[in-house]
Amino acid sequence: QVQLVESGGGLVQAGGSLRLSCAASGRTFSSYAMGWFRQAPGKEREFVAGISWSGGSTYYADFVKGRFTISRDNAKNTVYLQMNMLKPEDTAVYYCARKVLGGTTYDYWGQGTQVTVSS
Repeated sequence: QVQLVESGGGLVQAGGSLRLSCAASGRTFSSYAMGWFRQAPGKEREFVAGISWSGGSTYYADFVKGRFTISRDNAKNTVYLQMNMLKPEDTAVYYCARKVLGGTTYDYWGQGTQVTVSS
């Protein structure tokens, strides 16, 4: 059983920064691509950023390009999301997820961490 635990959310003013962490259980973390998603109240969950198993490839939603950076430390079984220049519209619950091997879907999800950006 894989467990993903997010942390690092909180309340920040517009223009500020936060770094989210997602700690994964299990010994196969380094084999899987990972992703960050978010869901704002009344909206559907949306993709934010993804990273390959090695960390060599990263990809982002257009609305976070240049502001957010995804990274991972396979020795620590952790994936990160550095969020800079935060905007009120970034307010959401942020989730990390594990990507299915060779697939395009995600099979394990964390419980989420709340990010609130005040104007």
